[in-house]
Amino acid sequence: MVDGNTSREQLLEIFRSVDTQTLITMALIFLIAYVLGRIITILLLKLSEKLSHTGRIKVEVVIPIIKFVIYLIAFYFIFREIFKIFGPEIFLLAGLLGAAIGFGLKDLFSDIVGGLVITFEKPYQIGDKISIGNYFGEVTDIGLRSTKLFTPDANVVTAPNSLIFKETVASANYGVSEMMVVIDLYIAGESHVETAMRILWEAVVSSKYVYISKERPVILLHKALPFYTRLRAKAYVNDLRDQFKFESDVHTRAWVEFQKNGIRAPQLHILNIPSIEEKYESEATTRRNMGSNAEGLKDSR
Repeated sequence: MVDGNTSREQLLEIFRSVDTQTLITMALIFLIAYVLGRIITILLLKLSEKLSHTGRIKVEVVIPIIKFVIYLIAFYFIFREIFKIFGPEIFLLAGLLGAAIGFGLKDLFSDIVGGLVITFEKPYQIGDKISIGNYFGEVTDIGLRSTKLFTPDANVVTAPNSLIFKETVASANYGVSEMMVVIDLYIAGESHVETAMRILWEAVVSSKYVYISKERPVILLHKALPFYTRLRAKAYVNDLRDQFKFESDVHTRAWVEFQKNGIRAPQLHILNIPSIEEKYESEATTRRNMGSNAEGLKDSR
């Protein structure tokens, strides 16, 4: 029976027997896979930008699948080289790798598994607008370890793929180019609601960014609250990248018409708090009055 020290010595001896040429071969296989994945991703993304909205989504969907197939082929060749070196000792190596994953590499391993889940279960795809954890933006890339999001503030956020196991994912379009946009406008409670609803309706349906069909209708809602009224419009844009342009267009034109029709925004009822100077003068006057009263009391005695 082989004890633990003997096994470790055998494993170290095997590692020492690995020649430099084999290590270079494995590194080159991984490098070629990475470069090939990047080139294909860049070319397909450029191609997708030249297509229609629907065509763009279809092309972007296959990008992560192609990348993972490339990496799987690369890992196959790398493990084939490893098996040639270690032979039956591969099981001992697998045990040590399992321990390493359990302690030091568990996050990396979790990210890679998360990438596989995202690629094949598709909770979101490239081109989707998603919210995951504290992040929101358009998915521009799904890699082996992380997902890149392009935020509304033009920042590129790199979110680890393992978030898929910890956070709820909300996709605004889920693989299609159309996306619902919810627009809220708040008006004073005494405003004429019917007029405001008509103006909002016209602003939405006449926008050049709106997309209306039998399956994508425009919906208007209003809700009277204690100090104001909320108007809500639910409508679709044909391209999710028009979300903020659509919101801005509707807001601008609706408020111009609101002002023409005497509909105003809710007013804040702020308490009349005196300024610091007024407060100081008030306190000084009070002190003077108290002093006068005290002197009056002395004189009367």
